[in-house]
Amino acid sequence: MKRLPVTAPPYQYIEKSFKEWLQALGYSWQGVYYMPIQVRGLLNYLERQNKAQLADITAEAIKDYYYNELKQRKNCMRDAGTLSNKHLNKNLQALRKFVEYLRQTGKLQIPLLNIKQEEIINNKPTVLTEEEIKQLYKATEQPHEQKKYHKGEIIYKALQQRDAAMLGIFYGCGLRRNEGYHLNITDINIESAVVHVTKGKGYKERFVPISRKGIEHITTYLYDARPMLITDNKEEAFFLNHNGKRLGGQMLMKCVQALAIRTNDTGLQQKEIGLHTLRHSIATHLLAHGMDLEKIKDFLGHSSLESTQIYTHLINEDNE
Repeated sequence: MKRLPVTAPPYQYIEKSFKEWLQALGYSWQGVYYMPIQVRGLLNYLERQNKAQLADITAEAIKDYYYNELKQRKNCMRDAGTLSNKHLNKNLQALRKFVEYLRQTGKLQIPLLNIKQEEIINNKPTVLTEEEIKQLYKATEQPHEQKKYHKGEIIYKALQQRDAAMLGIFYGCGLRRNEGYHLNITDINIESAVVHVTKGKGYKERFVPISRKGIEHITTYLYDARPMLITDNKEEAFFLNHNGKRLGGQMLMKCVQALAIRTNDTGLQQKEIGLHTLRHSIATHLLAHGMDLEKIKDFLGHSSLESTQIYTHLINEDNE
């Protein structure tokens, strides 16, 4: 879709402006990159209909594009078939966000799109049991893969303590990957036992409490391990790699997966685990232990209860 041409100046402008708006709101690089590309499909479609003015972008035109173009489009990644429901929902999310952008910036007053999400079958998120979480914590005590680091063997202990702190942040505090990636040392308040999330979804900030176990691991990492990794005292990143630089989001995910491999649980080793798995897990565990859904919503930084209610369904399914 990124190869689709858009030649009308108003559409070229609106696509660029939409991307800048997403950046200003603090969306992840994935959202900033992909959503304008997905909207480009709509703009290209309108151009082919000889509609090249901003006024041509209407709710009816968007619905026509979605039902008559997007849902009929062949999946070029496969030999046959149309786009998957998951892919359609991602495009629908981009179109809704585009309408929100047009409304909020005063460019067009388009009514909210009355298009239902496509049903996703067997899209149940992976949730780890509390026992499996304990195994991940235990795995942080196991030695890392033996590599020759310039700082010698002392770095292995520091990496173990970093990984324990990582579980304390992504499981204990339920942070999203992008939130944890942008975490700085100034965002951690040890005395108050809270994390200040400054790069939340939709550029929203929130304060998240840290559990007693989490604060122990985070304190150990911050004062004992991180100084062993740091190479530049001006570096503010909380999570560091062995070179003393900010640990990337992809590497954070790989660290979690490496912990699962280091456990002796073959079932856990075979699960598709990522940082969001830890977030799903803590939300499910909190709900199972009786925490109010509204409080879990605030804890996770959800904008509505609708997103949080998925965990109610997960628990109900497990109890059936």
